[in-house]
Amino acid sequence: MILLGEVTLFIILFLFGIAILMVVLIGTSIRSGKVIFPALLRPFLVLMEGFVKGLCAFIGIEPGELLKFLIRLDNRMNTSAFSAVPVAERAIFLPQCLRSSKCPAHLTPEGLACVGCRRCELGAAIPKMEGLGYRVFIIPGSTFIKRMVQKYRPKAIVGVGCLMEVKEGLEMCNRIGLVGMGVVTVKDGCVETIVNWHDICEVITIGIDPSSIPDDFDVSSN
Repeated sequence: MILLGEVTLFIILFLFGIAILMVVLIGTSIRSGKVIFPALLRPFLVLMEGFVKGLCAFIGIEPGELLKFLIRLDNRMNTSAFSAVPVAERAIFLPQCLRSSKCPAHLTPEGLACVGCRRCELGAAIPKMEGLGYRVFIIPGSTFIKRMVQKYRPKAIVGVGCLMEVKEGLEMCNRIGLVGMGVVTVKDGCVETIVNWHDICEVITIGIDPSSIPDDFDVSSN
């Protein structure tokens, strides 16, 4: 019994030490803007996410900052696999909140059908993303993602949305075996939110031959 107790205590102390190391790496990564030792962080975070989140909160790391880090970590770990997927087998899911409050688009079984009215940046961005070979959707909710994934069977997707939407989307991708990349909006809300289109550009051009990308490619230019 004594031996069992000592082993149990050792395991607890070992896991606690690992959790502290994870928190240190997370804090350092957030401050530096670079993901440190992603291959080490990801498996332990999967096993100890709740405990690590508690420690992060205890030392003052805001939940939003931690979520942003977890999304960056997933993106970093998925970059190689995403790069290997042909563009024709990728899809982009954009949230409807990026559109203008005066948007005339109608809802269809495959999401909103942009009419290119140019009241927002979607009208200029979508044709350029489609020009690269992407299948693009403007969605009102996560159920549309599942439906379109089941219908078109993409091997990789790019999801744009608020922190929780992107985090949940990446978790869904991990569950069903899809390669997922996330881009977080810079302004939350349900109407006329804002995204950094340069961030989207950086993600969607991963693995694409630079010679096939137009010199003036900019998904936000009008």
